[in-house]
Amino acid sequence: MIKVDEIRFSSLEELYKRLKPALSSKKKELNRLGYAYIKEEDIWNALKNNKWTSSLDLSLYDMVDDILNTANSYFDDYVKEELRKQKRHLNLNEDIL
Repeated sequence: MIKVDEIRFSSLEELYKRLKPALSSKKKELNRLGYAYIKEEDIWNALKNNKWTSSLDLSLYDMVDDILNTANSYFDDYVKEELRKQKRHLNLNEDIL
């Protein structure tokens, strides 16, 4: 059971769905500014994994505020760092040429 304010969510997925309009709005803003590679999941993961884990007694208002008002560069840096962690490989498959 996840409690945000006095609202109880049965799962993180339910909380994510509740925040989806704010996530979608931020994604559209980022797309307009040239960050087309940043997805709603990236915004959620950046805040959940970094900012919200160290916060106590978050309100739904605080979470929406974080989504909408966190600097765009924060999400850009997060996505780039996640990409740096991925192992890349050379594709030498000749079937695609």
